[in-house]
Amino acid sequence: MRRLLLRPVLVLALPAVLVALWWAASAHSTDVYWPPLRTILETFPDVWTGERLRADVLPSVLRLAGGYALAAVAGVALGTVIGSYRRVRAVCEPVLEFLRAVPPPVLVPVIMLFAGIGDTMKVVVIAAGCVWPVLLNTVEGVRAVDPVMAETARSYGITGVARLRDLVLRSASPQIFAGLRQALSIGIILMVISEMFAASNGLGFTIVQFQRGFAIPDMWTGILLLGLLGFVLSVLFQLVERRMLGWYHGLRAAGRRSR
Repeated sequence: MRRLLLRPVLVLALPAVLVALWWAASAHSTDVYWPPLRTILETFPDVWTGERLRADVLPSVLRLAGGYALAAVAGVALGTVIGSYRRVRAVCEPVLEFLRAVPPPVLVPVIMLFAGIGDTMKVVVIAAGCVWPVLLNTVEGVRAVDPVMAETARSYGITGVARLRDLVLRSASPQIFAGLRQALSIGIILMVISEMFAASNGLGFTIVQFQRGFAIPDMWTGILLLGLLGFVLSVLFQLVERRMLGWYHGLRAAGRRSR
């Protein structure tokens, strides 16, 4: 019980300290580009009304969800194939290393030529950046499947879809989720960047419009909302991860208790 009460305190302690420091450091600021935190918080409800949330935040979240889901499916599928077959991995690795080294924001103008300037372009940009951590972690996770377990499955005649589902993906799932976690933060960054190019709505577009109109407190509220969005998505991801990897966390906890 004590540990359950202590955890929220530890989670909220550092954010509370940082907010307090921000409040104190900016309390008497007269710099137009560095308004007091009090002013930003007072402006927040006036800027992010229900209508603006529907017009700007919801489209951004839907684009992020679409690109992230596309990257997750493609990354796990391709990573499983590449990690399972040594010859496929030998052929693909040089190309993957080359493509991984290309920063996704650089591809925005190229993707615009093929996908236009609508939502498709933004979803593709997000997917193009998110796919790499998922793909590479899946490859390594599949390669790390215990050979003893693989041989045992073969001895019991577990092949095909059953082997893929119950052995390969299950064994690789901790690393797959590590890649999905990395991809989530990359996706939020690319969501904002993609909306700065030829967009008419979205969080990135709105923040830039505030900056260009010298509505500095409004701009800061957008940045604050992005941080809150990232925090909420991270908490939701952790809940899903703990549910899906309950067996893995249970094994780790049992291993620590046995030492």
